[in-house]
Amino acid sequence: MKKVTILNTSILTNYGYFRYQRIGLDWAKAIVQDEFESAVGHQSTCDVLSALLEINVPLNRQMYKQEVGDTALVFKLNGRPEEGKILTVEEIEQMGYEFGLLTRVNLSDFTTTVSSDEYFKD
Repeated sequence: MKKVTILNTSILTNYGYFRYQRIGLDWAKAIVQDEFESAVGHQSTCDVLSALLEINVPLNRQMYKQEVGDTALVFKLNGRPEEGKILTVEEIEQMGYEFGLLTRVNLSDFTTTVSSDEYFKD
């Protein structure tokens, strides 16, 4: 597997076709053991991820653009904090979270597609 980028939310950073699946903590740990890049922009989230994944997840506020074949480990909160709120580690743990694997794929990986002409018919 290519290098994985860690994201602190589920977001599509580019146009294209994606596969998104929920994964468990053991799988999340396994895919970041060799090489990863952080695109996590909040220190408290980095702290939680570092503890959970047993690696150092650095703070790295960057513009990430997912290309075909790129894989991202998504850390998704199970709730939505109030606007502007920077959560503490304790608040993140209390809210709960899950992991997902987001992969940008080639269109040819899909067996059926809908053309834009079909989608935008009146």
